[in-house]
Amino acid sequence: MNNKVILVSIDGMRPDGLTACGHPFVKELREKSSYSMNASSMVPSITLPCHLSMFYGVTPQRHGVTTNTFTPFVRPLNGICEQLSAIGKKCAAFYNWEPMRHVWNSDCMKYSSYIEAYEEENSDLLLTEQLLALMQSRKPDFLYCYLVETDSKGGHDHGWMSEEYIKQLYNAVDCAQKIYRAMPSEYSLIITADHGGHDRTHGDTCPEDMTIPMFFLGNAFEPGRKLENISLLDLAPTIASLTGAACVREWEGRSLT
Repeated sequence: MNNKVILVSIDGMRPDGLTACGHPFVKELREKSSYSMNASSMVPSITLPCHLSMFYGVTPQRHGVTTNTFTPFVRPLNGICEQLSAIGKKCAAFYNWEPMRHVWNSDCMKYSSYIEAYEEENSDLLLTEQLLALMQSRKPDFLYCYLVETDSKGGHDHGWMSEEYIKQLYNAVDCAQKIYRAMPSEYSLIITADHGGHDRTHGDTCPEDMTIPMFFLGNAFEPGRKLENISLLDLAPTIASLTGAACVREWEGRSLT
């Protein structure tokens, strides 16, 4: 395939929180995407290790990062951005948590924008608006949008499933809807979480932390199809398949196309 891809990661999004937030786009997602409401996070269910697994297709035990402090891989490994760059594809990233920059090789990211979440009223929306502007003007082959406020200003500050958490999750879903409404036909959209959460934390192996929703929208995906036994490891192979990039031998997931 030679599609373009948008990956939206909503940090700390639980499936039951998604249902509870009441956004009408959630129903539309179930109807128009191939999806799972019980996909699997990684162990440990922590933000940086999980996102490295998304991009590099291996578990934290393989890439070696098990906390939110980055350490270089002991054994070199190409991720999805490296594979896309190798065939001349252009990548863009929009994020509001500074350590996220470790999830790709900087040489592979043509465009990037970082906004500190706690310095802005609604950094999720600001990043979404930046993505939409770049998508229309430059049409990168891979757009990554990371939305942290569900996790930081919702879960950690007030507790998972709290009123503030649900409010932040509604806002993140609204951002994803704006992207879906605006994306050109050559794009596929993937919406995922990295992990869930409980109380005011995450990182355990309990279902509240490990169970996440994932949605795949675009011409390559069957509307309304429920996907089983999928995890964050399947994202890199799926994006590679959609964009025409080669999969890496070490990747442990499978393409969902």
